[in-house]
Amino acid sequence: MRLPSLLALLFVGPSYAALAYKGVDWSSLLVEEKAGRTYKNTAGQTQPLETILKASGVNTVRQRIWVNPSNGDYNLDYNLKLAKRAKAAGLKIYLDFHYSDTWADPAHQGKPSAWSGLSTDALVTQVWKYTNDVLNSFASAGITLSLVSIGNEITPGLLFPTGQISSTNGPKNAARLLKAASNGVKESSMSPTPKIMIHLDNGWNKDTQTWWYDTVLNSGGGFWTTDFDVMGVSYYPFYNPSATLSSLSASLNAIASKWSKEVMVVETDWPTSCPQPAYAFPSDAKAIPFSAAGQMTWMKEVAKRVAAVPGGKGTGLFYWEPAWVGNAGLGSSCASNTMVDGSGKALSSLAVFGQI
Repeated sequence: MRLPSLLALLFVGPSYAALAYKGVDWSSLLVEEKAGRTYKNTAGQTQPLETILKASGVNTVRQRIWVNPSNGDYNLDYNLKLAKRAKAAGLKIYLDFHYSDTWADPAHQGKPSAWSGLSTDALVTQVWKYTNDVLNSFASAGITLSLVSIGNEITPGLLFPTGQISSTNGPKNAARLLKAASNGVKESSMSPTPKIMIHLDNGWNKDTQTWWYDTVLNSGGGFWTTDFDVMGVSYYPFYNPSATLSSLSASLNAIASKWSKEVMVVETDWPTSCPQPAYAFPSDAKAIPFSAAGQMTWMKEVAKRVAAVPGGKGTGLFYWEPAWVGNAGLGSSCASNTMVDGSGKALSSLAVFGQI
């Protein structure tokens, strides 16, 4: 009898219930199409990306929204156009507010230029108004949102310097801004009200996650656990060797238990090529190959950890961004992390969404 492979020993087949949200971020689609990009399924047939995603088992698409970007990409009109296609394809929609004119992430949380001179009180009001207006615009267009993230990777805070957690009054200001954003969603005309998410990076780090919620919820800014429904995290394998799968499990289990919320991994990916990684990969992922098969294995292993959170609180997993051919490295030191090749043809790994 042939001995099982090392991978088979390390990564036992899935034995978990299917996740409620199986998704991808497809924010760049209109930018790619404007540049002449088309997409093909694994059989080589050219199809709309939403058709390919749906057939692959994706049930939710994630879209980033910027306030007033200089070229219009990712603004409200852009997102409405993209969401109409998702709705027509039968896909649920997750809207990711950046509260900036450009990228908002742990290194960048700049205010929109039009909001830069506002006092704290005026900024709080503006966040409510903008969030409420966006939700009402979607509702008026007949588009329901399933999930709304009030901020993107806001571990250091949002709308700097006002909501910068390390600054004087930063935690309280961040709490006030998030309260306004939450109310903007809840008080919109959209029915049913989408689930409201807080999204932090370094989802594998239990101490970071716990510190953030303890700090903001106890800041006196009036932001409570009743103001959100989901704890979302980013979890990438190529920035820190401590980002093990086991540490992800410990982190998700801890925060779900302490605050009794749904938890999701809303950003992850795995390379098909990484000849010169800037950092060592986590020890319990080193046997996973840099290939489409490796992407399948990675996604199944992350899904297994999410689905294993006690009480059924682990509910979603999203890939960032599988079809962004023009940015194949996806911000990493790896050459390619997409689930399509350079011609836009879907790799076999895209079918993983039908298996998690």
